[in-house]
Parts: sequence; C-alpha cells; structure tokens
Amino acid sequence: MMQEIRQEWLGNVKADILAGIVVALALIPEAIAFSIIAGVDPMVGLYSSFIIPVVIAFVGGRPGMISAATGAMALLMIDLVANHGLEYLLAATILTGVLQIVFGIFKLARYMKFIPRSVMVGFVNALAILIFEAQIPYLFGQGWVILAIAGATLAIIYLFPYLSQAIPSTLVAIVVMTAIVMFSDLNVFTVGDMGSLTQTLPVFLFPQIPLTYETLTIIFPYALSLTVVGTLESLLTAAIVDDMTDTDSNKNKESRGQGIANIVTGLFGGMAGCAMIGQSVINVKSGARGRLSTLVAGSVLMLLIILLGHIVIQIPMAVLAGVMVMVSISTFDWNSLRTFLIVPATDTAVMVVTVVTVVLTHDLSIGVFAGILLSAMFFVSKISKIDIDSKLDDHLNKRTYFINGQLFFASVTDSLQAFDYKEELQEVELDFTNAHIWDDSAVEAMEKIISKFEESGTEVKIFGLNEASTLLVDKLRNKLSSH
Repeated sequence: MMQEIRQEWLGNVKADILAGIVVALALIPEAIAFSIIAGVDPMVGLYSSFIIPVVIAFVGGRPGMISAATGAMALLMIDLVANHGLEYLLAATILTGVLQIVFGIFKLARYMKFIPRSVMVGFVNALAILIFEAQIPYLFGQGWVILAIAGATLAIIYLFPYLSQAIPSTLVAIVVMTAIVMFSDLNVFTVGDMGSLTQTLPVFLFPQIPLTYETLTIIFPYALSLTVVGTLESLLTAAIVDDMTDTDSNKNKESRGQGIANIVTGLFGGMAGCAMIGQSVINVKSGARGRLSTLVAGSVLMLLIILLGHIVIQIPMAVLAGVMVMVSISTFDWNSLRTFLIVPATDTAVMVVTVVTVVLTHDLSIGVFAGILLSAMFFVSKISKIDIDSKLDDHLNKRTYFINGQLFFASVTDSLQAFDYKEELQEVELDFTNAHIWDDSAVEAMEKIISKFEESGTEVKIFGLNEASTLLVDKLRNKLSSH
C-alpha cells in the first residue's frame, strides 16, 4: 500500500511538476470561458479549477487525470443561474457531489462495460472536434498575425522535442511565444481580455438559500443532470487515460472522488466540474503519470492568478489556441479513419452517430446515449436471427423442428411463421437444444405454437430446454414441461 502511494506521488516528480505547470496555464482561459457560458463571474470557474484538481489529487481513482470546470457542465447551469442566481448554483454543485458519492458507493461505474468501443471512439473524436471548434474564434477572422502566432506555437510544440525532452514543449511554446508577443508590442487578444481576475483566495461559505423542499425541487433536476454528465465524462476520460498510460484505475473511487471535490468546490464558491479530456491529454503527453501533476496543476493555477496575475493576463489567446489545436489533433483517433471501411458497418454507423450528435448538441451525454441506443438496436437485430430446420419421420408420422438461436421479444415474430401448422401429423417435436428462452414474449410464442398444432389434432412434445430456460418457462407457464 505504501509502495503504491509513494509511486503515485513520487514516482515521476520532475515530469509531473512540469506537466502540471503546463496544464495550469491551459486551464485559465477555459475556466474563464466556462464561467462566461454559465453566466457567473470568471473567478467562480477559476476557483473551481483550483479546488477540484487539488482535492481530486488526493481522493480520485485515476492518477494523472485532470478535473476542473468544464464546458459540458457549464452548459447545464445556464438556466439555473439565469433564473435563480449563483447561490442556487453552489447548492446544486454540493448536491451533485453528494449524488456522485452515492453513484460511487453503489458501484455504478460497472455499467461502463455496456458502452461499446465504437461509442468510446465516437466520444473521443467528437471531443477532438469540439476542442478544435472552440479555438476557431481565437484563430480566424483576426488577420494573419494571429494565425502566425498559433502556427509558431504549434511548430515549437512539435519540433522542440527533437532538441530536448527535458522540458515539455507546450510549456516552452507558451513562454516563448508570450515573450515574443509582449516584447513585440503586438495588439492581440489576451487572457485578460476574457474577464477580470481578482487576486484573492476562495473562502468557505455555505450557500445562502432557504433549506426547504421547494429549494430541493429547484436544484435537484440540475444536480442530477450534472451528476450524470460529470460522472459519465469523468469515467470515459479515465478509460482513455488508462489506455494512453497502459495502466488501470478505480472507477468507483473516481466517482466518489469527483463527488467529494464538487462538495468542497460548492462550499468555496466554485461551480461543479468533472474530468477534462483536453487537459488530461496535455498532462499525459507532457510526461505526467502521478497524482502530483494534478495537485501542481490546481495549485499553480491559483499561484499564477494571485502572484503573477499581471503576467498571466498577457498570454495571447492565439498561443493557448495553438496548444488546444495540438490537443485536438492528439485526442482524435486517427486509426478510426484508417479502419473506417474495414470494421463492421454497424460499428462505423454507431461511431458516426455519436460524433454527429455530440457535435450538433454540444452535449456529450446525449451523444453517448444515442450511440449506446443505436448499438443496442444493432446488437438486438443481429442476435434476433432464428434458424429453424425440420426433419420428417414418415414411419411415425412425426416432424421434429430444430430451433437454433435466441428467443426473445425481437425474434419470436419470425419464429412463429417458420412452422407448417396445416401439415397432417401425428406428432411434432420441438428441439430447443441449441436455443435459449429469454423472456415472457418467447414463452408466449411457444404457447401459440403449441396451441396452433393442438388445434390441428397434432400432439406436441418439447425437449432440449436448458436449465435457465426451463426455470423461466415453469414460472410463466406451469402447464408446459420439458421431456
């Protein structure tokens, strides 16, 4: 246990610290932007992006993953803030944390196994597109100088590693390009232009709202939406970081950790947050692997605001946009394009629908659920194919039907039409050796088959039912027995 803790905190100190500094710089403009989306003061998002990483570093289940204020969560807060104000948002943030802890206690993360890989790929690709899309206002329509700054930033990011890998190239790019812009006295859009920064630490303050049932009815729907979206995005991001680092993580612990972080955030004036795939990719690509990187990211962000706020506000948005373009390129699963025509068409369709839905709605949860639903429909369609063969015994005037496949609500309609009820027979045998009965629709279909044959004066015998199918049939139709 102690060895594991030591490895998570001290196994990669230099890279974790440097990566955390890079992430802190990348967090600032996004935290401000997400605050503006939600309709709150920029410091609310910054407090959230300081508190959540610091707390999650200690209680999260995925070392090296970055959690903070996110766009997906901010979009869900707009109406609550507009109609009821900041205090209700803070209360909803605390309730979100409580619900996430409940999710973790009941180990709901195990349902991650029901998310197909095609949905995961679609989720990743949609995020990459959204990350790039978010940079367009800072890159285009402002002249060639902005594009040159972003291009130079990308050039440093990709070329500097050939000179040295001792310092993350993203950090070098941010420092160098900011210095060039400052000393060149170029008039470009900067972090400071996005919102004013106050050099004060967050303070503990319980939301000033009435503790009544009416308040609960106001904040609960928002808290539930934030919980579902935040937990889903966090667990999917954790799975992606698992793949990138070839390590495993405790998803239920991560859910509980996200909950604890959001409770603390709400009590210190921050908005609800969750894992950020863009910053997590920056962190991992910069060499981070441990919890120290997450702690450094949150701590340095606040130090930058308090001690170096006058410098931070001068970082050109074009530089940070260049960094985020790199993130979008790194995030996108380019292999999915190379295998587009190789994988089954249904998998491709699920991936495309997930991407399109997320991009159009800007809601990750809707896209993921759309992908899961479509994938489930394709799966049901595939396994609903029933193969029924038969063999006639002229001597005994008996026909044996061999049923092969899964009998359930989606397959029974076709199975009913596969029998010849008008054939004059003494006896019919139904062989279920290679079949499985899943639900009451299948049992009802069996009843209809038996009834139709008996109406023609044909005796029906059933055999080959496995144990699970026999138990279900006995429960739903006592008069049916296997032989």
